Amino acid sequence: MSHATVTFETKCYEKDWEILLKSGRLEAMINRNRHQFAERILYINNVADPDKVRRHADRLVEQGIISSHVLVDDYADEALTFFGLDRESFHGGYYYSIQELVGIYLCRTEYLLHFSSDTILDGSFPWINEGITLLERDQRVKSVNCIWNRKHDEVRQEADQETDDFWLGYGFSDQCYLIRTTDFRGRIYGETHPDSQRFPAYGGELFEKRVDAWCRNHGSYRATYKHGSYLSRNFPRHKLVRTAKRLLGLYDR
Repeated sequence: MSHATVTFETKCYEKDWEILLKSGRLEAMINRNRHQFAERILYINNVADPDKVRRHADRLVEQGIISSHVLVDDYADEALTFFGLDRESFHGGYYYSIQELVGIYLCRTEYLLHFSSDTILDGSFPWINEGITLLERDQRVKSVNCIWNRKHDEVRQEADQETDDFWLGYGFSDQCYLIRTTDFRGRIYGETHPDSQRFPAYGGELFEKRVDAWCRNHGSYRATYKHGSYLSRNFPRHKLVRTAKRLLGLYDR
């Protein structure tokens, strides 16, 4: 049994920080993994009033829900220099990418689990240890995630291989990923691949597109856990903050 340490991270931005920090959603995002994380970090990215968001995040630290919070802008330039990148190279995808890069740059644990703010496990189940075991056993696998949006058939069709617990194939998504931190701390983000052009044009040369290309170029797999799903849904724009708690109910259906 691995004793590897894992950091949980997620991010918020101007249009969703209140939902994450005021509704109990962030706590649910963490707890549904049923894992004892070494660190639980909230990244604050592209918000109008960083001090206000930080004050709310401080309350979650006091409650023991997260261990810390980080303002992405404080480390963005350091991370870009470390990875040999510049803002212009993202061609519109900078704000879709910079938190992920800062998170990898700052990560102090052997493994890193990332969830986008609009992604949450479809129920509560343990899967992290199984994912780490696979990453340690099969060096071809560079990332692990759960089934996306209950699309079992789609995952199966995209897979090249399978084990009792995982489907293995090409692909990468920033909605959810479990990675070995050192695999992603190199200057690996400058590659391209024809199949990676499927990502939406508005995202430019965004982080997940760059990782997808790197993995395809080097024959590296994404593993998808067979026994659980996550749901990624845009937050309804018409919802008021005072009804944000109901969002957790939306994801339990």
